[in-house]
Amino acid sequence: MDLTWTEEEEDFRARLRAWLGVALPKLPAKPDPMDWPGRRAYDTTWQRMLYDAGYAGLHWPVDAGGRGATPTQHLIFLEETERAGAPYVGANFVGLLHAGPTIAAEGTAAQRARWLPPVLRGDEVWCQGFSEPDAGSDLASLRTRAVRDGDHYVVSGSKIWTSHAEVADWCELLVRTDPAAPKHRGISWLAMPMDAPGVTVRPLRTLAGSAEFAEVFLDEVRVPVANRVGDENDGWRVTMVTLSFERGTAFVGEVVACRRTLGELAAAARANGRWDDQELRRRLGRLNAEFTALWRLTQWNVSEAQQTGGVPGTGGSVFKLRYSHARQELYDAAAAVLGPESLDLSHDWTLDRLSSLSYTIAAGTSQIQQNIVAERILGLPKGR
Repeated sequence: MDLTWTEEEEDFRARLRAWLGVALPKLPAKPDPMDWPGRRAYDTTWQRMLYDAGYAGLHWPVDAGGRGATPTQHLIFLEETERAGAPYVGANFVGLLHAGPTIAAEGTAAQRARWLPPVLRGDEVWCQGFSEPDAGSDLASLRTRAVRDGDHYVVSGSKIWTSHAEVADWCELLVRTDPAAPKHRGISWLAMPMDAPGVTVRPLRTLAGSAEFAEVFLDEVRVPVANRVGDENDGWRVTMVTLSFERGTAFVGEVVACRRTLGELAAAARANGRWDDQELRRRLGRLNAEFTALWRLTQWNVSEAQQTGGVPGTGGSVFKLRYSHARQELYDAAAAVLGPESLDLSHDWTLDRLSSLSYTIAAGTSQIQQNIVAERILGLPKGR
């Protein structure tokens, strides 16, 4: 992995920086953090601006509507947009970071043509229908059934922790199409329209008061067989592609954001006198080393994904495992810097601290990631 910048890459950075300087002032005011319809409109407006400027899906393959940019250009894009304070993927993170890349890697030509352009333009937002109330961390124990009826599947069941379901147009949905098969072999991956008859969305309120998650109830929802990505009962393999994106490359922008926050914490500590606390300085110094290492691992994962046709490898689990805990430690340090102000729910760092608690569960619990690292990377025997 070459970490130096070429003249071409520096030129790319300069042009991107210049465009950001012109584009960002044109954005409307940010909506209230709790207003998800407003945030959808804001995030998709920015996505359309990226699309019109040729920056949407920068690292996606050209035949999927992207620019086929190199991993280094992708990382430069993330660095510069974060430095400029530009919006991240926001309400459409599932479409841009999970479902879209999965369809690009596994979908038919017709599926790619139907779903990828609207994602890149910001016209359609996706949510993720994977987790279920009774499955816990064992995703393969899902019970939502899909029964074949001619050219449709009839889907019944429920999902939980469905990110942005209340503002989504489509759902990447895992269903059981063969209940008699071993649990990993009877699953299919479907694209389900959220406005289909029989879909009920019930928002869930988080500790911070937001409602970006929801329960989704499915009562004989008819989904076209043409909406299946991959073969019937091959959904577990397709799901592993989705999860490799979710764990391997979907968090790269957040690492950049955390590194920026770390610098802001140090500046705030100097300003409010807490910089004199040697223990706090040690914490911030160690976190600086943590996030520097995570950024290098990010670069490695993105480079590996490029070399393997765009699909990240198992190194994503190593990254996700450490990043989840490092993020929690970062915002614990933020509480130490804020002092009594850390109880103020109007402070961004307080809300981020509450949000960070979910990261050891989201995208696969830390316990599951430890098993993956132990068994698939280190080759250790499975626990009994």
